[in-house]
Amino acid sequence: MGCWGEWRPVVTMVAVDVTFAVMNILCKKAIDDGMNRLVLITLRQLVAMLFMAPIAYFRERKTRPKLTAEILVYIFFSALLGAALTQYLFFLGLQYTSATFACAFLNMTPVFTFLIALPLRLERLDLKAKAGIAKVIGTLVCLFGAMLLTLYQGVALTNTSTHELQAQHQATSTPPADPSTKKWIFGSIALLAACFCWSLWFLIQSIIGKKYPALYSSTALIFFFSFLQAGTMSLATEQGISSWVLRSKVEIVTVLFAGVMGSGLGFLGMSWCVEKRGPLFTAAFTPLVQIIVAGIDVTILHERLYLGSVLGSVLVIVGLYFLLWGKSKEVRTCAVKATEENIEPQVQLQNV
Repeated sequence: MGCWGEWRPVVTMVAVDVTFAVMNILCKKAIDDGMNRLVLITLRQLVAMLFMAPIAYFRERKTRPKLTAEILVYIFFSALLGAALTQYLFFLGLQYTSATFACAFLNMTPVFTFLIALPLRLERLDLKAKAGIAKVIGTLVCLFGAMLLTLYQGVALTNTSTHELQAQHQATSTPPADPSTKKWIFGSIALLAACFCWSLWFLIQSIIGKKYPALYSSTALIFFFSFLQAGTMSLATEQGISSWVLRSKVEIVTVLFAGVMGSGLGFLGMSWCVEKRGPLFTAAFTPLVQIIVAGIDVTILHERLYLGSVLGSVLVIVGLYFLLWGKSKEVRTCAVKATEENIEPQVQLQNV
């Protein structure tokens, strides 16, 4: 039992990352088959809300604090940035690139969060300490890796079968992404914007966590608001109900899987790991999603893998771990100082 308790967070995060990887592959397939992005987001958030609402009600019915207008405003913008807008930009980038390439940009989220938090004084930077230097190096390496991902293609490391190339050319959706085309650059910009919005969401969530410490209830409300936001945007841009009809098994499975497994159980698993091992432990598993997606893309879907994507992804992952190591070192140093400050007055009292 002791060994299982030690490895349980690791197994949980691996399961969560596998879930996210499969979800991204399914979303890519559904969008390529012609499913509207806003409709996918709307239905996914509806399923997630229906899944999370009963859990929030029964788990926090006795501990849920009062919901004020200020908290509702924070939750509204959290839903807009973290769910509706982030998902739309991510799916837009996913359509014009590939699942492996899109997941590489997810690793940039901690970097953007750090850069946004610095001027707001939510993060500190001490260039005289090893932790501060590591955070700067990690940020610069990640940014260079993102530039390499966007601007450099390189040679193809894998080949696509002739049958799949013909199927891609005959598809009515976006043609196969080529890193040298404007669509690939546009997709990269959309992915960077998605990471930026997601980073803003982390900062808003930190405020919500302090003002409204009801994790499941606030999450259910976020799903509800994002459902309304995406639904309003979809109704404003799409005419008729034809786009709302799920025509294939892939679309049905994608909506259900993304809503229940991705948003619902995936969120619960990550929240549990943050509670047990902390945010740094959870964030360290982020690159695993990209590795799993790349394995599925290359071995099962036979997507082409380019040298530029590999080199850029490696730099982003290396930079991410530099940043996480610096942050972890900083947290440990602060904890040691706090312990010493608490012990010193007690020693002085004993001497007196």
